[in-house]
Amino acid sequence: MSPAGETGTSATPPRANASSQGGSKLESTPNSRGASVVSENISLVGVQVKEVRPWIQRDIEQAKQCKADAMLQALLQRASCTPETKQPELLQKCLKEVLPVCNGQVSAGGISSSGIETALKKYVCPGVENDFYSPFIEATNIALACLEEIKVDGMCVPVTTVDMICQQNDMPMYQTHQKLKSTRKPDALILPLNSACAPFKDEKGGKKSKQKSKQKDHEKGNAKYNEKHDEKHDTKRKAHMVKDAKEKPPTPFLWTDVLACIEFKRKTKGIKAPPSAYTATGYVPTKPEYLPVDHLKAQSSAPDPSQTLATQPASDTAPAVRSSGLTAAQTSKGGSSSKRKAADTLQSAAKKPKPESDEPDVTVQTGLYAAEMFAANLAVHHLINFIIIDDVIWTWYYDRQGTIQSSGINFIQDLPRFMVLLYALQRFKVHDWGRNKDFLPVEVEGKQCHEFEIKDEDLGTVDLLLHSSHDERVTHYGLQGRATNVVPVTSEALIKKYGNLQDGMVAKIFWGETDRTSEPEILKKVEEIAKRHATVQDHVPELLWHHTFTHPTSAIREALDVPEPTTGSRVLYVLVFCKLKPIKELHAHELFDVWYQCILCHVTLWKEGVYHRDVSPGNLMWYKKNGRLIGVLNDYDLSSLADDPGPRGNERTGTVPFMALDLLTARAQRGEVKHLYRHDLESFVWVFTWISLRYDNGELLPGSHPIDLWATLDAVACGKEKQSFLNYLEDFRPSHIKTVVWCFILACFQVLDIEASKRRQQRRALVIKTEESYQETNNEESVSNMDDLLGKFTGDIAWVKLSNACRSQ
Repeated sequence: MSPAGETGTSATPPRANASSQGGSKLESTPNSRGASVVSENISLVGVQVKEVRPWIQRDIEQAKQCKADAMLQALLQRASCTPETKQPELLQKCLKEVLPVCNGQVSAGGISSSGIETALKKYVCPGVENDFYSPFIEATNIALACLEEIKVDGMCVPVTTVDMICQQNDMPMYQTHQKLKSTRKPDALILPLNSACAPFKDEKGGKKSKQKSKQKDHEKGNAKYNEKHDEKHDTKRKAHMVKDAKEKPPTPFLWTDVLACIEFKRKTKGIKAPPSAYTATGYVPTKPEYLPVDHLKAQSSAPDPSQTLATQPASDTAPAVRSSGLTAAQTSKGGSSSKRKAADTLQSAAKKPKPESDEPDVTVQTGLYAAEMFAANLAVHHLINFIIIDDVIWTWYYDRQGTIQSSGINFIQDLPRFMVLLYALQRFKVHDWGRNKDFLPVEVEGKQCHEFEIKDEDLGTVDLLLHSSHDERVTHYGLQGRATNVVPVTSEALIKKYGNLQDGMVAKIFWGETDRTSEPEILKKVEEIAKRHATVQDHVPELLWHHTFTHPTSAIREALDVPEPTTGSRVLYVLVFCKLKPIKELHAHELFDVWYQCILCHVTLWKEGVYHRDVSPGNLMWYKKNGRLIGVLNDYDLSSLADDPGPRGNERTGTVPFMALDLLTARAQRGEVKHLYRHDLESFVWVFTWISLRYDNGELLPGSHPIDLWATLDAVACGKEKQSFLNYLEDFRPSHIKTVVWCFILACFQVLDIEASKRRQQRRALVIKTEESYQETNNEESVSNMDDLLGKFTGDIAWVKLSNACRSQ
């Protein structure tokens, strides 16, 4: 899961800015982006987190742009006393008020802002990249200390419960994703002061302070802020600034604590020295004003061992540690925090140069850090990271709608704007950094959980205890898209209403598009259909409760004047369901039985105007009722209704490894192929085949398999690999598959081959007849068309044999 060692460039998705000859630009179609499809299935066999990097690169390539002053204005307004009120004068007021700090005229706690100039003069001296961390960090932390003294009418005071500080890292940081460990090494971090100090305290035998207060206590603490800083705090901050902030940590920092990452690149040998004095001036564009991907190229040849991906389970990962930092709501139960264990085997090492083919662009590298930050905390709203090349800093803003980069700021020649940036960030509450204040971290029986409470019109107060560190939690790794997390949950309110459910409950937390019919609305339609059709009744998920948040991701884009700000806008959903079991746990006859039940449910829903369009192993589930296994067609957040306003059929929805071959073409990816029932039916065949080849008796087979590659490729490349697989399908039979099951798989693909051949012949005949290029007609399928196609499968002798074998069990 790391930049180094990530190969397979053929798997890289088409570039967003590619020419027509090199690959068509993919439209920003809902849920069709790689990160929103592939990275949500990193638990799928064959998908490792390192292989999601190409999709993150494409997300970065599709980043929107805004002016630096627009970003500064938006950040200042967020940090103001009235963030909901537009205050266009804030930027100019702040640019004027920070000038004394820029010109060395402010002191705070024995720290003089004249040290900023001294540090920047060190920064401009020639050297290698690592030499520039210390002077930049020194200048930033001196500025933060002095900016606390600056009062601007309408702006909040510094947030003491965050107490941000700039900290050198340049050391490996670890995190687990679906039992895989990631290793990343950001150059520098923005952290709460307590989190920055924690590793150094542990090394010196100090103790971490316990943090028990909730978000209300944060606000209360800020209200009491006054000009006289606590002397002990000043001493602590100054002591850390002088030495430890400019040192690598003795033990790893935690991604849960990170507020922002800073990545440095040095390109120019000579940088212009700071001016003798600063004034508030207009913005001067940098060169380049915006960073394209591949702006910098790697120049050397040795890979960096600190940036590799370890594929061992979580038990083999880095030393066990606990967060000492902040979330949008502080831990409220069992708030003890144990010491970090020293990483005896972890050796600090300077960054080594990397080969050009393996070195991610700095924009992609920083995007990977953002993916770690998203994964580290629950329901994160947005993130901010920074890229520094020579004397220019770019702000990158990430949320589930996409990525925005602001134009660069020359932080040496235009120091006032950099000071304003720090001034705003210093006044951010934790939720301004993107942490979700509605999910309160708690500790239950030594396990990290999250509490969520909200008023409900029908149930009064609904309480959810989300078991967010549970082994069965399904996490997301990526930048944009739905970012679905599925977490075991308990709730007194829901138990009171429904009683103790046999298998418990799970909460599905995801970012749905605002202009799509919501999953709760679709499930309401599904429930109505279930009352009329036995093939649907009991075969769809039971939605127990749901809540939709009202803060769309489009708001920041409107503030930044980004084009088409509402396109692809998302809001956060929380849905609670009865817990189900995954179909991959089944095999042979049980697998076929549950799988076929899902097919019958699916075709009935399609006829009734509910189009699922995302058939994958993760969406086929089961439970036991009266001794029988009941198949459930799950997950309707990519589904659509026949009466939805506007065109929906040509959206490229689905999970790439299981999509029909017709949808894995360049034409289909341009939205020129309508998603039909037969495409979903073909997906069912791919799902059955995948599970049969990769699992035996519900257990994952050891080692790799050629079909694992499907899960790591973009749509078109995956389609070619799957077609190659079909050409030599007979060679892929594993020893564990029974003959009746293998013949069934061959027969299903035989039906698909015959139907595809008929369509090819019809297309070619039409071209010959009309002497014109073929145009997709997008004719609707009739009910008889669906029944006829499904009948060709169920009537095949191999299907009948397997079906009879199931009934005889």
